[in-house]
Order: sequence, then C-alpha cells, then structure tokens
Amino acid sequence: MSNEPSAPPARPRNRRGEGGRLRDDIVAAAVELLEEAGTETAVTLRSVARRVGIAAPSIYRHFPDQPAIMLAVVQQAFDQLEAALRAALEGAGEDPRRRLFAVCHAYLRFCEDHPQRYRTMFGGVWVPALRDTAVTAQDVEALGHGTLHLLVGLVEACVAAGRSTSTDPFADTVALWLGLHGLAHQKAVTVSFPWPADIADRLITTLARLDAG
Repeated sequence: MSNEPSAPPARPRNRRGEGGRLRDDIVAAAVELLEEAGTETAVTLRSVARRVGIAAPSIYRHFPDQPAIMLAVVQQAFDQLEAALRAALEGAGEDPRRRLFAVCHAYLRFCEDHPQRYRTMFGGVWVPALRDTAVTAQDVEALGHGTLHLLVGLVEACVAAGRSTSTDPFADTVALWLGLHGLAHQKAVTVSFPWPADIADRLITTLARLDAG
C-alpha cells in the first residue's frame, strides 16, 4: 500500500475575473503552513498547491517562484502589523507620549500573538540569493517602511510637544525599534526569566528620550 498522501480534491476553476481569489488562497495556504510547521521550509510550491487543491504549475500564473510567495506572506504580515498599530493609535487619545506608548505596546502584542509570522518577517531566511529569484532587493528593502514611518512620526510628535529630548528622531526611532524587537525576541526564546513588569515602559522611555510623564 502506498504511503503517499492522497491528492486534494480538485479546486473549482475560477470564473473569469476571479484570478485574484486564487492568489489570495495561495498566500493564505502559505500562512497556514508557516504557522503549523513553524518554519518557512514547509512552504513549497508543492505543499501550497496541495493545500489549495490545485496543480503546482497553476501557481506560476501568480507567483514565479517560492520566494515570491513568501514575499507576499511577509508583505501581508507587515500590513497586518501596521493595521494593529493604527488601531491602537485611534484609541490612544491626543497626548503624544500616550500615543507612542500605545503603539509600542501594540507592536509587542503582535509579536507575542504571531511568533512564527513575526520571526519570518525579520528572519530573512526565506530570501535566497537574489540572483536566483524574482524577488528584488527593492522588494526586500521596502518591507516595514509603513511601520517605521508611523513610529518616526510619533517620536517627532513627542519632540514637538516637548515630551522628548531627541535631537535625531529617525535615529532614536531606529534604536526604539531595535529595543522593541530585541525584547520581543528574548521573551519568545527565554523559557524563564523574571522580567520586570514595567520593562517595556522603561525601554520606550529611555530609547525615545521621553520625559518621566
């Protein structure tokens, strides 16, 4: 008896104008595989095709190779992160210091809620030598620009309001992001550590050069 997994049921052919739905299904399948396996190596053209219920060659109409699928997954994740940050911002009121704290804590919650997705967003393991893929250096460099721009604007608002002493908001925002990223990573990989309850607030206050509040 063969141990090969049975083929998935054939996916109904898209009606004219529904090609975008197949593209979305391919990305959704890749996200599912990533979340289930915890590694992007589980996302292959064959595994994605099997999950969607199509023949692997059908993927090429939408994605030229596997890294292009992973790029779409990561772009979607950054869009979701930015949406989460903007949602936190909407409920944070008008005080610039409070708004920055709300967004930074939303960032950390996203990292905690989506550990595999977040690791892939910043791991870069899915990007092969760029000469071997349709993914370009510009594609990779553009990732996360919306999130960084949002954080820079919030730090600049704190400076304008006299709540931050930063003289280089961009550089201090990069430092802040690195601090948030490092904290999120350490909390994800450290099995047991007595994190101070206010460690995130201390980090945000120091790196954004905020007043004591």
